[in-house]
Amino acid sequence: QVQPVESGGGTVQAGGSLRLSCTASGRTFTGYSMGWFRQAPGKERDFVAAINWSGSNTYYADSVKGRFTISRDNAKNTAYLLMNSLKPEDTAVYYCATHRMQYYYRPTYYPPADFAPWGQGTQVTVSS
Repeated sequence: QVQPVESGGGTVQAGGSLRLSCTASGRTFTGYSMGWFRQAPGKERDFVAAINWSGSNTYYADSVKGRFTISRDNAKNTAYLLMNSLKPEDTAVYYCATHRMQYYYRPTYYPPADFAPWGQGTQVTVSS
């Protein structure tokens, strides 16, 4: 399986913004819902946001709702996560992945086990 590649992470001050990107050469995201997850040191990987295969439906964890926006450009085979009003507690490695089942989407929290394969992630650090 071709792993997705995340990029766009970095270090920002609280209140700042970052836009993460996710792509995978040699593998299409067409027909698959996509998700963004994050993992802070010493914690489990946790759901952040999901978007359906067409981009018409999205769902967010309560902790990021109103601050983060997930989107996708199927022509570019790329998904994005725009993060505004960042807080120190947003510090984590951020991962993207496709849902295991094609044409599956529900407006709900997703466990990481529903998604595969995983990339290396991109580090986001928010300083206070």
